Amino acid sequence: MTRYWTTKVGCRQRYGDSAAGGRVGVGGQGSVTDSADDGLRHFALFYRDLDDYAHAIADFLQAGAAANEAALVAVPGMKQERVRLALGQRHASGREPAGVSRAGAAAAASMTATRAPAPTIFTDMLELGRNPARIMPAIQAFIDGAAGEPIRFVGEPIWPGRSPAEICEATRHEALINLAFEPASATILCLYDVAGLPEDVIADARRTHPVLISGGRPERSRVFSGPHGMPAGCDHPLAGVPSGATVAGYARDLRAVRTLVQNEARKAGLSQPRAVDIVLAVSEVAANTLRHTAAGGTISVWQADGELICQLADTGHISDPLAGRRSPDRDHPGGQGLWLVNQVCDLVELRTGRDGTVARLHMRLVRRPAQR
Repeated sequence: MTRYWTTKVGCRQRYGDSAAGGRVGVGGQGSVTDSADDGLRHFALFYRDLDDYAHAIADFLQAGAAANEAALVAVPGMKQERVRLALGQRHASGREPAGVSRAGAAAAASMTATRAPAPTIFTDMLELGRNPARIMPAIQAFIDGAAGEPIRFVGEPIWPGRSPAEICEATRHEALINLAFEPASATILCLYDVAGLPEDVIADARRTHPVLISGGRPERSRVFSGPHGMPAGCDHPLAGVPSGATVAGYARDLRAVRTLVQNEARKAGLSQPRAVDIVLAVSEVAANTLRHTAAGGTISVWQADGELICQLADTGHISDPLAGRRSPDRDHPGGQGLWLVNQVCDLVELRTGRDGTVARLHMRLVRRPAQR
């Protein structure tokens, strides 16, 4: 665990109240460095180079540390050192968050003198966010661990090289943050590489974030879709099952489904532990079919782009947009099966509507090496 802290606080104002503010890191009204006592504050930061990237994150984290707010930083592993270096430079120089008076600093120091400094924890987004549906439970666990105190989260769920399917599900994740964490005391900063990502990805970021930061200045998004909004592309039907796929129906007994998946996993060369995982995931989805529908379902299995893909389709409908993206608990007992599926699969695409539900499960045959 890496800890960084200082003794300054920024001004406090919910993101929706103002679009004013200076460069990233300025603690003025509406700034990205403000605290989130009044609810969720969700920012998209558009960057062009790693220097701006690292220093923007460092400003954000330094202001949070000044307010004794714990922070979880989920960025690709190769970028973590740049962020740590920028934080270290601020700590070594004694640099204070901009826009904070000495009187405010003294007050903050007095308030936090008897408390342990809040931690800044780093995790690799290439692992955590391989399946974007795993990110939200990690944020929720971090919020729960803060016991009601405001927290900060830095994430980069979309990076150059992600597949179109991964980008679609990561965009869905970004939209659902506004719904899942609306009442939470959380400030969330999401990073977008405008030089390396397609324009349609940046356009969707503008729709899924209430406040945008470009060129160092925050402003309200004019196209934000609201807490219940979803970019249209996220709900487009999935591409059809290829003609060479193995297809079978199921209605009562799931043993044949498990055997089919075991055989296909073996033919694909999937390792034994991951073969067990995909069989478990398919069993969970198929069991939901039998539990919630009367017509049974269809399973299709094929290989594409270095993955084993298992698709299950039935006539059911999933009404909860957060199903599978929140950890099961007493308040939300449903969705445990889909949560488990997301934990073991590299990607899960889910489409549901009046005509039924399709769940497409992806397992990579060989793990991709981490980007450097």
